[in-house]
Amino acid sequence: MYSHFTKNVKNLGVTLDPDLSFDDHIKYISRTAFFHLRNIAKIRNYLSKIDAEKLIHAFVTSRLDYCNVLFSGYPDKSVNKLQLVLNTAARILTRTKKFNHITPVLASLHWLPVKARADFKVLLLTYKALHQLAPTYLAELVQPYIPTRNLRSKDAGLLIVPKISKQTAGGRAFSYRAPLLWNELPIWVRNVDSVQTFKSQLKTYLFSKVYG
Repeated sequence: MYSHFTKNVKNLGVTLDPDLSFDDHIKYISRTAFFHLRNIAKIRNYLSKIDAEKLIHAFVTSRLDYCNVLFSGYPDKSVNKLQLVLNTAARILTRTKKFNHITPVLASLHWLPVKARADFKVLLLTYKALHQLAPTYLAELVQPYIPTRNLRSKDAGLLIVPKISKQTAGGRAFSYRAPLLWNELPIWVRNVDSVQTFKSQLKTYLFSKVYG
C-alpha cells in the first residue's frame, strides 16, 4: 500500500505549488485565455466593438482579475506572461497590428496593466478592511500608524508596515503589501467616504501613475 503525492493542489480555482510561485497557475490562466482569444479573433469581424469587449471581459480579463491580489509584488518576468494576454486582448479588440505600440491602446481602453490591477485589488481590500467591510481576519492584518509625538502624520491615515525578510515571499503577503501600497496613496484617495468613490479615485490615481 502506498500513497500518491502530488506537487500542486488546487483551491478555489487557484493552483498552489510548494514555493507559492504560482507559475503553474499563471501558465494555466495564459493557456486558457489564449484559447478563448483565438476563438474570439476568428469571429471579431462579425462583432461590434461593444460585443467583442463583452466577450473578452467574460472569457479573458475576468480570469486575469480572479484572485489577482496574489500577483501584487510578483516578479515582472512572471507577471509579463499575463500582461501579454491583456495586450493580445487589446489588439484583437481594437484591431491593432502586432508591431504597433500597445501602451496607447491600453490607455484608450482605460485598461490598467496587470500589475496595477493587482495593486488595485489589494488597495480595495485594504479600504474595506479599514471600514469594517471586510472579514475580520483581513482587518486584523492592517494596523493604523500612531506616532508617539504629535506629528502631521497623525491624521494622515497611514498604516504600520511590518518588517519582513527579503529572502522569503513575505514581500507579497497582504500584511506587507497592503500598508506599503496604502501609505503611497495621496491623502485625497485614502480619505474618501464610500467604496464607489474610492474605486473611482483609485483608478484615476493608478491610471495617471501608469499612463501619465
